[in-house]
Amino acid sequence: MLTEYRAVIALRFFLAVLFAILIFFQTVSLPGQFAHLAEEAPEDAYLRWPATAVTIFWVLCVQVVIVATWKLLTLVKNDRIFTDAAMTWVNVIMGAIAAGWLVLVGVFLYVGFKASDPGLPLLLFLMLAVSTVVGLVMVVLRALLRRATTLQTDMRAVI
Repeated sequence: MLTEYRAVIALRFFLAVLFAILIFFQTVSLPGQFAHLAEEAPEDAYLRWPATAVTIFWVLCVQVVIVATWKLLTLVKNDRIFTDAAMTWVNVIMGAIAAGWLVLVGVFLYVGFKASDPGLPLLLFLMLAVSTVVGLVMVVLRALLRRATTLQTDMRAVI
């Protein structure tokens, strides 16, 4: 129990740090980076705003996952993880992953048809593979949570 408590505290600390870093990226770093790229390569300046919007959307998806994870940690702390409330937050995480994945597929296809160098399409393909694996792991974890919740409910009914 003590180890679980420490892990929850540490995870919350690092989730807060990550969230703060992502806010900095959303508001300062990413818009500035794409503005700089538009100045350096005027022929690609038309991509400034779409690239900024897409990357900020991906950061937003990660922020949604962080908030939902925080909520799940609250349920763990209150010993309510095997309830329907947990399923709601897992569904939020899966929705954020799915939304980010769909946009990534669109970017991958757009870049794949336009690229003359294979570097960026390969990087996007790697990101697509990783996000697919993460999404499928979440599907399995959701199924395990559903089964555990059902077993917990059945056990309470018996006792």
